[in-house]
Amino acid sequence: MKVIIVGGGIGGLTTALMLHARGIDCELFEQAEGIRELGVGINTLPHAIKELQQLGLMERLDAVAIRTHELIYTNRFGQEIWREPRGIDAGYDVPQFSVHRGRLQGVIHQAVRARLGESRLHTGHRLGDFRQDEGGVTAWFFDRNGSHRRTVHGDVLIGADGIHSHVRGTLYPDEGPARWNGSMLWRGALDWPKFLTGRSMVIAGGMAAKLVVYPIGEGAREDRPLTNWAVLVKVGEGGAPPNKEDWSRPGRFEDLMPHVQRFRIPYVDARALIEATPEFWEYPMCDRDPLPRWTHSRVTLLGDAAHPMYPVGSNGASQAILDARCLADRLVSAEHPVHALWQYEVERLPPTAQIVKMNRGGGPEGVIDAVEQRAPDGFSNIDDVLPFEQRKAIVRGYAGAAGFAQSQVNKAGKAA
Repeated sequence: MKVIIVGGGIGGLTTALMLHARGIDCELFEQAEGIRELGVGINTLPHAIKELQQLGLMERLDAVAIRTHELIYTNRFGQEIWREPRGIDAGYDVPQFSVHRGRLQGVIHQAVRARLGESRLHTGHRLGDFRQDEGGVTAWFFDRNGSHRRTVHGDVLIGADGIHSHVRGTLYPDEGPARWNGSMLWRGALDWPKFLTGRSMVIAGGMAAKLVVYPIGEGAREDRPLTNWAVLVKVGEGGAPPNKEDWSRPGRFEDLMPHVQRFRIPYVDARALIEATPEFWEYPMCDRDPLPRWTHSRVTLLGDAAHPMYPVGSNGASQAILDARCLADRLVSAEHPVHALWQYEVERLPPTAQIVKMNRGGGPEGVIDAVEQRAPDGFSNIDDVLPFEQRKAIVRGYAGAAGFAQSQVNKAGKAA
């Protein structure tokens, strides 16, 4: 069997490793001239880390990431709403990692180069078109100037080419642009003094604006880890995105700082952290409606190409990794590749569609939305605003639906 992977992000690279581990030949094609370590901080949850552990990447991940100890939700005044341990500290078999997206991608990329070899990884290859028939799939790739570079034939083609997926656009030519919810996200990272445990993640605010701060890796000094921050603000009514949603557009302090003034959290001087960051990025919060199906005979979608979702609940990269594991398992066990892609879709489309919809409602962060709605000026006793069991239902309910509740992850490990 031969698999053509379109897209060299976390989803595409992990798919290549998963297929190689099962003895399935694959080639990966990325339109950028090189696979660069772009982005800022993300969290990768235990159910996804378990998959990367089985690929032998745990030592490298520990070298570039932080094992998240706890998650704290507060209102914009820093009053605590919910606190819980995470990863190993919560009883999981594997950690949750807070990590720079580029460093995570770099770890997986290096493993692909070492295990599959340079000949199976092609950059500067933009997918122009593909055709399929009873015998397989043929794909044509071009350079940025439109010159033909390569024609490739395989048994299946995987579109792992992100929210602006060319593969998805070919399968659904009338879908239109991504959907913007009216919120703008600013993100940056800077070496900054440790706060709380040095492995704590804080999410503050509510419906109008949120602030997120957490360490994502070693800095130049041991007491100053690389610290990620994000500010999310509702600025419009939504609809078509105001700009192409990517991570390469620099943000402007004059747009951001008026919103930062509303936050007063005791753990870290967020205003000073943000003001000291020399460069940060602006991103309109976009997703797409869940599709009725991903698979069209020998072609299917994976990761953000299949289910782009708001960056809520630490799930985007994690779900792409789970997609990769499921797809590789189905391809190695099914009698026919078309049936394997169908099985993959049946298993993965329903839960990811549910996560997309839950993230639109705030996901686990809905707990701070609910508190702000009831007590916008703060509170004396959180249980008078939103009782413990109701807070727990919001946070833990999301974990169960997204597949990373402790019992789910640890049970999966024992079954494997």
